This record gives sequence, C-alpha cells and structure tokens, in this order.
Amino acid sequence: MAIVPSNQDSDLAWLLSNLARRVPGTRSIVLLSADGLPKAFHGLAADGADQLSAMAAPIWSLARTAGERFDGSDVVRQVVAELNDSTLFVSSAGLGSILAVVVDRSADPSVIGYEMAQLIKSVRPFLATPARAAAPARRDPTSAA
Repeated sequence: MAIVPSNQDSDLAWLLSNLARRVPGTRSIVLLSADGLPKAFHGLAADGADQLSAMAAPIWSLARTAGERFDGSDVVRQVVAELNDSTLFVSSAGLGSILAVVVDRSADPSVIGYEMAQLIKSVRPFLATPARAAAPARRDPTSAA
C-alpha cells in the first residue's frame, strides 16, 4: 500500500503502487525531495520511508558531486547499489525530487530502470518539488520601533 503524507496529492500514491505492480520483486519505493523529505512512499511504514529518504538523498548528492568533478555535469541519471539480497536504485525524478526503489535480488535491473525512467518521463512536472521560500525575517522585540 502506498502512503502519501496528508499534505500531498493521493495521485502520487497511485503512481508508486502502479510502479510496484509493474516490477516483480519491488520491496519499497520512496519519492522524496532532494533534501531528504519523503513526499510519498510504498511498501514501508513512515519510519522506514524517513530512513530510506535520509539515505537516498546523500547518495544522489554524492553522485551529483562526482559528476561535477569528473564528468563536467551535475546531471545524475541513476545510482545503483547492489546489496546482499536487494538492489537500491536512486534517480532524479524532476526538479528537486528523487525516486528511490528497493527491489529483491531476483528483479531484473533493466526492467526496474526502464519502468522508473518511464514513470519519471511521463509525469516529471508533477513530481517536481518547488524550492522552499525563505522564512520572513523576524523583528527583534527588544529593538525600538
């Protein structure tokens, strides 16, 4: 079951559930902001989504930094981590958004990569996370008006 925090659109939950149905062996999916806040998730409890988001954001950021340094571009298509019994895929999912997917070792990497790319390509503007507005400056109550 996909979960979307109460301030997010339920269409995100449908997109993640649909991705999980199309890719056999999908364990969990999180759509997160680039700074690591989960926007929607599937196959995990809220704590697990927070943890996966907290791991996926710096992995993606590290790949961007490597790209800037060694490739001359900060564009990251996908980062893949092969774990003992599963594989973690992390991809850019629109301006300021990241898609992280954990699949069983038996899942076909080409299928998950393709399905993630198709999802992102078809709904990229919808997945974007707008930049946060700066907080208004606080007036010092001890200063004279």
